[in-house]
Amino acid sequence: MTLLLVVIAAVYGLLIGSFLNAWAWRLVHDESIMRGRSHCTECGAQIRAYDNVPVVSWLLLRGRCRDCGARISWRYPAGEAATAALFAAVAASVGLDWLLLPYLVFVAAMVLVTQVDLEIQIIPDVVILPTAAIGLVLMVLVGDGEWWEWPVAGLGAALFLFAIAWLYERIRGVEGMGFGDVKMALCMGVYLGAAVVPALFIGFVSGAIVGVTVMAATGKDAKTAVPFGPFLAAGAVVSLFVGDWLIGAYLDFALR
Repeated sequence: MTLLLVVIAAVYGLLIGSFLNAWAWRLVHDESIMRGRSHCTECGAQIRAYDNVPVVSWLLLRGRCRDCGARISWRYPAGEAATAALFAAVAASVGLDWLLLPYLVFVAAMVLVTQVDLEIQIIPDVVILPTAAIGLVLMVLVGDGEWWEWPVAGLGAALFLFAIAWLYERIRGVEGMGFGDVKMALCMGVYLGAAVVPALFIGFVSGAIVGVTVMAATGKDAKTAVPFGPFLAAGAVVSLFVGDWLIGAYLDFALR
């Protein structure tokens, strides 16, 4: 039963990953997701149904548009494969449980936010706020914990990032992170509960490492803009699976 669930989740992940690719591109280019079918970003030709099979079509077309021959970014099949892998991992971890639904919504949102933030360094409200609202309702209903844990974790994470952003701007005189990151922390807390703590830690550490590496490689200063959303998303996904274990391991170590 578990294997069948994982396979079904992976297939749905491929399909939803394809949808997320299209949505991310339209968000970046300020187009409505409700407007028309998917099309080539270069020549505008509508993508045929048989050329819209996740991952497989990109491989068969060798990463090019059938009509104009323009290159199709590798990020499209990568996004589809990543979504499928995450859906399969969530299904394997949770099993046939009510938590499966909010967790799948959450990882899908993290994939979408990462794609958009990498392109234009914006975390879209139209994604993160409805996701947080849906998550709050679902986690209060089916989450493993007291009902108040999810809103408290969300508000706490948002206030923490808001305080960090405010202090950074006051000290350095430049904006360190956008308010979109604060809203993303709210969403993370709603789904993760206490596990949002290691999620934020992983996000900050990984973001700092990459930021320092970019500055060293390019010779730019600390004012160089690096999108923080993907690092928060990575921390969120890791903590979704092992966040409670990380908290337990830390407490065992600290209380020795």
